[in-house]
Amino acid sequence: MMIGLDLLYVVGGLFFAAMSSVSALDKTNPRRFGNFAFWGLLAGSFLFGSYLSDLLNGLLVLALALLAGFGMVGRGASSATTAEDRKESAQRFGARLFLPALLIPIVTLVGSFLFKSLSIGGQPLVDPKHSTLVSLVLGILLSLGLAMIMLRPKLMTPLQEGRRLLDTVGPAALLPQMLAALGAVFLAAGVGQIVGHLAGAWIGDSGPLVSVVAYTFGMTLFTIIMGNAFAAFPVMTAGIGLPLIVSRYGGDPAIMAAIGMLSGFCGTLMTPMAANFNLVPAALLDLKDRYGVIRAQFPTALMILGANTVLMYVLVFRR
Repeated sequence: MMIGLDLLYVVGGLFFAAMSSVSALDKTNPRRFGNFAFWGLLAGSFLFGSYLSDLLNGLLVLALALLAGFGMVGRGASSATTAEDRKESAQRFGARLFLPALLIPIVTLVGSFLFKSLSIGGQPLVDPKHSTLVSLVLGILLSLGLAMIMLRPKLMTPLQEGRRLLDTVGPAALLPQMLAALGAVFLAAGVGQIVGHLAGAWIGDSGPLVSVVAYTFGMTLFTIIMGNAFAAFPVMTAGIGLPLIVSRYGGDPAIMAAIGMLSGFCGTLMTPMAANFNLVPAALLDLKDRYGVIRAQFPTALMILGANTVLMYVLVFRR
């Protein structure tokens, strides 16, 4: 049996099912049953989503949105470890505490190359299309095992700490997955073609400079909306980049794509939709200003966007 996404979904589903169960037992969380329902529904999506109809999967997503939107997901106060425990571990292990964390990228990198060529009886052991994801999950599991051997915590400590981390981050933990799905929906719906028609009508024959500005600023704007430059890229490239910069004005597609992605990353610095970059650090650090990270990054993002626009205009048409 080839290891692929199906097995990874089972692993993810079991994790969220465990988080749901642990959340229900957390009496310090006044909204513990909301957390139980939220993570339980997500677990159901991972475990049984491929067996459900599109309508049922859509209703499940709506239920998740309602639970989060009406503030039914809360945060508990309990922790499996104390500040003294963590301080003692830091003094005892020193820099070795980083070994479990470093194991994850190492296993992911090695596995990404190794699993693509590894086969048993002529059958690939791992689906080559998903070797990186399989390696990532394997790295996480090995890291967890190493941490358990090193630190020797109680058996429930990883689950309790995982629950505490998810409580801290909240539903924002799902934004990357949701936004990636939104990008696929936009692409399938032909949003790029619609943007292209609108841009063509608006820009007209205004020249290459206007096309470059529309593309770089459009990448930033769509990334702000979608929270992900990778989701914005096919929309803006199909709508403005290829038909105008490349086809009409003879721009270099490689330079356009490279600087276009950098322009999209400027939008990542400006938006709460990129929760894993901007909201999660604020939550983990208990910042008083939830959007403090975005406020600090905004001026830098604008300067980089301006520099990207100038660079693209100067470089993309040089052939």
